[in-house]
Amino acid sequence: MSSSGGFPLDLVLFGMIAAFLVLRLRSILGRRTGFERPPEPQMPASPNAQPTVSPRSAADGHVIEGVAEPVAPAPAAGARPLPDPASPPGQAFGRMQHIDHSFDAARFLDGAEAAFRIIVTAFAAGDRARLRPLLADDTYGAFAAAITARETAGETQRTEIHAIEAATIETADLRGSIADVVVRFVSDQVNMTLGSDGNPMMGTDAVTEITDQWTFERDLTSSDPTWRLVAARSA
Repeated sequence: MSSSGGFPLDLVLFGMIAAFLVLRLRSILGRRTGFERPPEPQMPASPNAQPTVSPRSAADGHVIEGVAEPVAPAPAAGARPLPDPASPPGQAFGRMQHIDHSFDAARFLDGAEAAFRIIVTAFAAGDRARLRPLLADDTYGAFAAAITARETAGETQRTEIHAIEAATIETADLRGSIADVVVRFVSDQVNMTLGSDGNPMMGTDAVTEITDQWTFERDLTSSDPTWRLVAARSA
């Protein structure tokens, strides 16, 4: 260990790195909005809570328009507001349908919510294999670096999604054949970072409302139907 006058400089360096990673992690996963609910009792998941997977997902694997993973049931048709066809996002969706006739905004939103659940929980678990197919290269690099730093420090992340209160389409854009859709998620989560000794370092076991804006992207002319996360930020 390096020192100057008996002072451990390595500890200072590790502390600076840890502070940087904490700030990076907050930018990836969102922030609190100031509304916290008291802890709720944890109930075992019901076998009936597993959704049916669309035929497309069974053939294509990790696809936002039908993710082949166990996720919570999607809301009933019409439960979420969709952009007016005359609005800029609605017009962008119309252009997307001219390129990919199978594109459907409601089905996309259902899949985006499923992907949100998978990505958030896989990041907390450090499951790189589940993350990789759903993230763009740069985004995956940021997530993987944060996971590696957490593992090196002997820390663990506890994340529970209790509910997704809203999933709404904010903007949509089409650049040639490249489609981008920004989705705003409002979710109730428990987020805690535990140190190597198992004691909480950051976060709370209270259910907290978190707002995120995620951008999904896909080349509509590609045979790969996967919409990948290219950006995530606090809203």
